[in-house]
Amino acid sequence: MGENADVKRNVERSIETIRANPSAGQGTATTTVRIRSGVTCDIEDGQWKLVADEMPGDGGAGLGPDPGVFGRAALGTCLAMGYVQWAAYLGVPLTSVAVTVEADYDARGMLGVDDSVSPGWSAVRCIVDIASPADEEKLRELADHADRHSPLLADFRNPLSITRELRIAHTASK
Repeated sequence: MGENADVKRNVERSIETIRANPSAGQGTATTTVRIRSGVTCDIEDGQWKLVADEMPGDGGAGLGPDPGVFGRAALGTCLAMGYVQWAAYLGVPLTSVAVTVEADYDARGMLGVDDSVSPGWSAVRCIVDIASPADEEKLRELADHADRHSPLLADFRNPLSITRELRIAHTASK
């Protein structure tokens, strides 16, 4: 993890920019998802093009990860990147970082079998493995600091306002 100096400079530059001009750190991120066929989705966000799908046994073609994989991956990568960025900024040496995200689910809610069961996850666990020559107290402080500033951890922990605008295009029937 020898690129810590570059990571530290980038974090410092971002902090300085936003302190000087808070609006520089505000904006709206946009991701567009379109159904290709069946339940296969093409995902576009800037230069990134991804595919999401279900496995054949779940009604898909298996052409990409399912939404749950993307959700767990989003949380895990946000945490892992945060540990590395804050470690570089705070001068805590890291040898390796791995984050495993486990999510408990009950498909009865998603499939409408039992409306008393949530369609979402019932619990999420993040297992963080950090290797470092630093002492344990310093690593716990680092992890706590990074977790406090993790955008996706905050999104998962705290309810946020979600609105839906439904736009309907009427087409001729075939």
